[in-house]
Amino acid sequence: MSEQLLKKSLVVRGLEISPPIVLAPMVGLSHSAFRSLVQAEGGVGLFYTEMLAAKRLPHDNELYSPLLIRDVSEKPLIYQIIAGDETDIEPAVKKLHMLGADGIDLNLGCPAPLQKRQGAGAVLAGNHGQLSKILRRLRKSTELPVSVKIRLGHSPDIDKLRSFCLFFETEGVDMITIHARLNGEKFCRKPRWAVIGEIKDAISIPIFANGGIFSPADARRCLELSRADGVMIGRGAVERPWLCSDIAREIYGMDTVQKQRESAEVYSQFITLLEQRFAPERRLGRLKQFTRYYAASFQFGHHLAASIQNSDSIEQARRRADVFFAGSMGR
Repeated sequence: MSEQLLKKSLVVRGLEISPPIVLAPMVGLSHSAFRSLVQAEGGVGLFYTEMLAAKRLPHDNELYSPLLIRDVSEKPLIYQIIAGDETDIEPAVKKLHMLGADGIDLNLGCPAPLQKRQGAGAVLAGNHGQLSKILRRLRKSTELPVSVKIRLGHSPDIDKLRSFCLFFETEGVDMITIHARLNGEKFCRKPRWAVIGEIKDAISIPIFANGGIFSPADARRCLELSRADGVMIGRGAVERPWLCSDIAREIYGMDTVQKQRESAEVYSQFITLLEQRFAPERRLGRLKQFTRYYAASFQFGHHLAASIQNSDSIEQARRRADVFFAGSMGR
């Protein structure tokens, strides 16, 4: 794909996404502190929350729930919900309107046993009758952009994937993100970006490609093969919170050049954000989960990951991180 043909901005039902680089919904990771960390680096056109259970959402307190806490600067922000019963949709949407959501995403990929039992997530993706009821109730309940996130399916069946995406169009979905791996495939498997490219021309609503993007070169190759309207970045942004900025600058030619922060400074800022946003008992677990990925980009990063995993407090983790970075190369 010629970079001259890439759109630097998309408008989806009135929502501008500029640049078309999206930070993925990731359980335990896509919380307020992480979103703000990536936002400070630049290059993100749209954020997603972690997965929210539609049934309990109306009863959650946005001042205390770690899934709902946000800073006013985190915009635009799409809230991702998971549901198996259409009767849970309207109360959930009402709460999201109150929270100032910029869009609503329906999770169709979660394989967790609890969600399976409730007919939600990946199970719902295979139940088109119930999925239609939920999408229609969702579309009727809001004028906000509605998106879905799916995988390729059980096999690389082009016709089936095309039909599934066309189904979403008819049900009023405004945007589709496709994780370019088969159902059940591990993250270590190479993504099949070209499969998205096979169905792209048949779909009139925007498609974002997701999976296996850890560098600007990956993003460029993904866009060439998938011909998608944009990219969704997941674990790559956890390993390198500045990745979206690099992609925006190198692929989309956008001016995101800022003061280059050292890796130690980025990590310290993340701890500070955790301390600012979350209650003490909510901080250390999120730091440990983040560090599992962030440490992967450093030589001897496994030492950092191990020391943080064995920390008993956020203060101890900060001291151990300071020791690691003092003897390590910066970004």
